Amino acid sequence: MQYSEIMVRYGELSTKGKNRMRFINKLKHNMKHVLSIYPDVRVVADRDRAHIYLNGTDYVSVAESLKQIFGIQGFSPSYKVEKNLETIKKAVQDVMKDVYHEGLTFKITSKRSDHNFEMDSRELNQYLGSAVFEVLPDIQAQMKGPDVNLKVEIREEAAYLSYENIKGAGGLPVGTAGRGMLMLSGGIDSPVAGYLALKRGVDIEAVHFASPPYTSPGALKKAQDLTRKLTKFGGNIDFIEVPFTEIQEEIKEKAPEAYLMTLTRRFMMRITDLIREERNGLVIINGESLGQVASQTLESMRAINAVTATPIIRPVVTMDKLEIIDIAQKIDTFDISIQPFEDCCTIFAPDRPKTNPKIKKC
Repeated sequence: MQYSEIMVRYGELSTKGKNRMRFINKLKHNMKHVLSIYPDVRVVADRDRAHIYLNGTDYVSVAESLKQIFGIQGFSPSYKVEKNLETIKKAVQDVMKDVYHEGLTFKITSKRSDHNFEMDSRELNQYLGSAVFEVLPDIQAQMKGPDVNLKVEIREEAAYLSYENIKGAGGLPVGTAGRGMLMLSGGIDSPVAGYLALKRGVDIEAVHFASPPYTSPGALKKAQDLTRKLTKFGGNIDFIEVPFTEIQEEIKEKAPEAYLMTLTRRFMMRITDLIREERNGLVIINGESLGQVASQTLESMRAINAVTATPIIRPVVTMDKLEIIDIAQKIDTFDISIQPFEDCCTIFAPDRPKTNPKIKKC
């Protein structure tokens, strides 16, 4: 038997009250975008769940794409069968024979959306359970925590069978929490910060500072490649390149060496905030992790933050490096991030940067 559809269960959308359909429609849009590479796949979403109709498309490929989409709690591949008792019975027997091994326990859970069907849910459970014993007399039924819970849903157009539950990415649909500017350096931390912001529904735009000839075309391509990696979690991400050479040279020439990093970061923050305002963003997101480098002490963060009243979100601020690396490897950005290209934050880095800069001196 070949899977005909995937039933998608929503995550936190169930808590969204009157805004529920707005969240569902955004999730539907994101699923359609991510699955657009499969021309025969059709997405239908209602208030309780979504249905991905495969129409002959390979299930494994579609499932891998679905695992990346935020707002999905889980999903189950389903078999579509003709809506009559004999056909349903035969399909249930075939599925259970395929999955059976010694000691396996099972349960039948029926749902009758079509109330004109000849059996109600309780009767159907008993009928189909007996059908399983006909072909697998040694199998054990178990009502709580069975190895296989075979779900049978009777809808208007057909019957659907499913037993697998695959975990989704969770979180909220990208775009439901507003827009944010991601300060994307090209290192390990900022793409992870972007990923975590996407998971909470933020529609991000990547802002990358380039200082040629001090930074190379390779560094720019690296940041662009990282942005592309993040698109699989919810859709297009605009990449904004900021030419930063003249500003960095001016800072290098006129500022005290110990304050070079602080002043560079303050200018980056100012410029990002101007871009945010122009593009109707609500927040700025960066990959700062507390205490990891000199510019990421609390005193440094306060001095850098002082240039804007815009909220600054730091999704990885309390994580250690190994935790961040684990996520980077999971989302497939780590190998790109460790490519040996310098970025704006490292080219003029002082030997002894100020770790407790005074705002008055900035």
